[in-house]
Amino acid sequence: MSADGGAAEQAVSFRDRVASIVDHTLLKPEATRADVAALIAEARDLRVGAICVSPSMLPVSAEGLVIAAVAGFPSGKHHSLIKGAEARFAVDSGAQEIDMVIDVGAAVAGEYDAVLSDIITVREGIGASTILKVILETAALSDDAIVECCRAAERAGADYVKTSTGFHPAGGASVHAVALMAQTVGGRLGVKASGGIRTAEFAMELIDAGATRLGLSGTRAVLDGLPS
Repeated sequence: MSADGGAAEQAVSFRDRVASIVDHTLLKPEATRADVAALIAEARDLRVGAICVSPSMLPVSAEGLVIAAVAGFPSGKHHSLIKGAEARFAVDSGAQEIDMVIDVGAAVAGEYDAVLSDIITVREGIGASTILKVILETAALSDDAIVECCRAAERAGADYVKTSTGFHPAGGASVHAVALMAQTVGGRLGVKASGGIRTAEFAMELIDAGATRLGLSGTRAVLDGLPS
């Protein structure tokens, strides 16, 4: 194989490795079933690992893709039992992963036992075999609160901690938050960066900081911007 051919193969391989950790996401309140069908088609075209949709959009036919759904989204202010029931309904409707929002106010107030209980309720609702990602809304939290919420998520049996919903006015993912989360969980949990990731450069900064999954709505632009 020529040197040029080897470089091209390496570039494609790198792009595919990044695509494989992407949750291609559609959570807009105005989303329709036609929009979800288009999301699935694009996800297959882009060769991403997963899609993430609202539970009301389930079930969907998405062979070859992991299906994730949200619970308590986007405010996190739902009662824990409602979050658990919503998550269980999503799993029964075909979701393999759940992205739940914590009670952000409880975290801001330092009520970490309440955060822990909230996560445990959802974990118990979906069972141990379903991947659980815990959305912290890091832009609204202090560093201490981020650390304590990561610890609560680990104690509750979560699989990932996640930065953001992408809907909070305080902002989305940041390199600082991802690095802090990655340091706290120490590889025992995954770290999902989500919210405001619109360029390949920012996506790579987040991966370098410790992100092991990316939640993207503008996935094509990010993947197309990867170095060739």
